[in-house]
Amino acid sequence: MSGAYIKQRDGAYMVAGSRVSLDSIVYSFVSGQSAETIAQAFPVLSLEQVYGAITYYLAHRDEVDQYLEVRQQDFDAKRRLARDADPMFYQKLMDAKKQTPLAR
Repeated sequence: MSGAYIKQRDGAYMVAGSRVSLDSIVYSFVSGQSAETIAQAFPVLSLEQVYGAITYYLAHRDEVDQYLEVRQQDFDAKRRLARDADPMFYQKLMDAKKQTPLAR
């Protein structure tokens, strides 16, 4: 099964035959969700594909964790750049969030 369920595409790990990232499966798995729950959240995936993705992660944990860390750092850097480019927009967004009842 080694890599049959995961393919690298454009530098990203994807569940083979789908547009679902391994990131999505891993974050769900490490947050405690079962394979069955993950499969329900991603109806385009079979339970076998979800188990295959989890197995791939467990077999390549160091490599995938490092990949996820790099992606998180990239995301954080892009978020900082966006906030710096338009601070007024993000201030309005935060103000609007404070006004919604669910945000309190």
